[in-house]
Amino acid sequence: MLSIFSSLYRSCVLRLLTNFQAARRKLISSSRKTDTFIHTHSIQYMSHNDTKRLSRLIAVLIQLQTKRLITSTALADKFKVSIRTIYRDIRTLEQAGVPILTEDGKGYSLMEGYKIPPIMFSETQANALILAEQLVLKNKDTSFIKDYSEAVDKIKAVLKQSDRDQVNLLANRTRFEQNVNRMRNSNNISQLQQALTHFTLVSIEYSNEQGKTTRRKVEPFALISTTENWLLIAWCRLRNEFRYFRLDRIASLRILEEKFKPHPMTLQEYFDKYS
Repeated sequence: MLSIFSSLYRSCVLRLLTNFQAARRKLISSSRKTDTFIHTHSIQYMSHNDTKRLSRLIAVLIQLQTKRLITSTALADKFKVSIRTIYRDIRTLEQAGVPILTEDGKGYSLMEGYKIPPIMFSETQANALILAEQLVLKNKDTSFIKDYSEAVDKIKAVLKQSDRDQVNLLANRTRFEQNVNRMRNSNNISQLQQALTHFTLVSIEYSNEQGKTTRRKVEPFALISTTENWLLIAWCRLRNEFRYFRLDRIASLRILEEKFKPHPMTLQEYFDKYS
């Protein structure tokens, strides 16, 4: 994993460094000799401020790739710099060939299809990393949470927009409690993750607490880990209401081709409304 991120970082640095120095030279009033010296020795003799700014430029690029739309205020707050500094960073990235789109009053976004050289994750692998992030967020060490969250941002950054929307949806629709005994009692999460993010109807054979089995069509909404089991929150077409389904009681599961209309609420809004 570290070698992947190291290669990704190196590739991005080399690309931005060349263009960053070119843009920087345009802003410097100096002799041709001095300019040539800066170009020739840019890597060896970059100042501390240059190094710091280059790191921020890469981080800004990652944020642009991670978010569908982000404001200059949000970027300034995140990197603890002025909005004017963010404006300069955006111009530098544009001069480096990064296709940044500006929506007046809304923020910045990247042209669809532009990304850092990709890390080859399958959808289920990316989903597993997003789930792991939710576990990490339960950790008590702030630095560990920060490092992992930044790593996940880099993973999200190289996904195409549709995949990024899906993993962000999954992150917002997943919640963990503790699993003290770490028991394995289900094998349906990967399929349910895909059904949840693709808004695909699922047919399940489900046994209730009394052991009665029914066949149902459900619209997956969220996944929750409790101290004992994984739970699926879904709209049940048999009962015409939201229901909880324990994954260990799902005897069989089949993803159908039929799509359902997304339920326009967050997981917290669901709890506020139905709890």
